[in-house]
Amino acid sequence: MLVITRREGEEVVIGDPDNPIGVVRVATIKGDRVRLAFAFPREIDVHRREVADQILAAKPSVVGTIRPTGTKAH
Repeated sequence: MLVITRREGEEVVIGDPDNPIGVVRVATIKGDRVRLAFAFPREIDVHRREVADQILAAKPSVVGTIRPTGTKAH
């Protein structure tokens, strides 16, 4: 795990600096609370850990793909 120290208003660039995947900015710091701002494309999911765990727990595990009989894969 990479740990980076940032001050309020400072950013971390994710990916190639010329064409980043996204940017994380420290929006505000109040006491022991830190607000982060995430700038990522809409197609990239960003979740809090507890939400990600709920999503994983709700997903049925899939071993393979089942196709109806008589269909051809194109």
